[in-house]
Amino acid sequence: MAGHRPPAKNNKIILSCMRLTYRQSDSPKKQPGEKKEDVIPSFAQSSRGFIFEIVKIVLIALAVIIPIRYFLFQPFYVRGASMEPSFHDSEYLIIDEITYRFSEPQRGDVVVIRNPQNHSEFFIKRIIGLPGETLEIGDGQVVVVNTSRPRGVALKEPYLEEGMQTSGSKRVPLANDEYYVLGDNRAVSLDSRTFGPLGRKFIVGRAWLRVWPFDEFTHFTGPAYNVSL
Repeated sequence: MAGHRPPAKNNKIILSCMRLTYRQSDSPKKQPGEKKEDVIPSFAQSSRGFIFEIVKIVLIALAVIIPIRYFLFQPFYVRGASMEPSFHDSEYLIIDEITYRFSEPQRGDVVVIRNPQNHSEFFIKRIIGLPGETLEIGDGQVVVVNTSRPRGVALKEPYLEEGMQTSGSKRVPLANDEYYVLGDNRAVSLDSRTFGPLGRKFIVGRAWLRVWPFDEFTHFTGPAYNVSL
């Protein structure tokens, strides 16, 4: 019959299907091989990773610092005036503990020692007499007697303040493992004139660097003397 229309109900169903089909086809499809979006880790995962990295850095730092601190180099604060004018109170030094593992202390070396009368105390002194030598102190000076100077020679010490004298009167032979140490400020120094020759085992290390105050930064080397071994 001409002009016949399908029921209105069917038209609604067809339109509904068309709308559904259009909406599905409107959604973008992932192409083969397309990368997925980066996934942002949760706060808990990020925190655990951060803590792990901090712990790792601390452990590595300790593995490096501890051997250096206890076996190679050690900080030391100068206390008192016994080494003036070479060293002053509150200066911060780095002590070299490794050199004397491979070589012997030399005359003129400034060393940190344990007080042989109280092992918990540390002093800073200068090595004046070497093993096997004999030292004679008198008339305000130090005389060194050794194989090269069997008659003895008065030691010239350029680091002493002008007019500084070494008090005392004694003759001290040194054994093969003993040293004689004195402070540069002889008038106030507690040294080998009081506690006697110093055994090698009491020498901790030699003064290597002065790092404080900054404007006094110094790398230490031994002085030249008028007497050889």
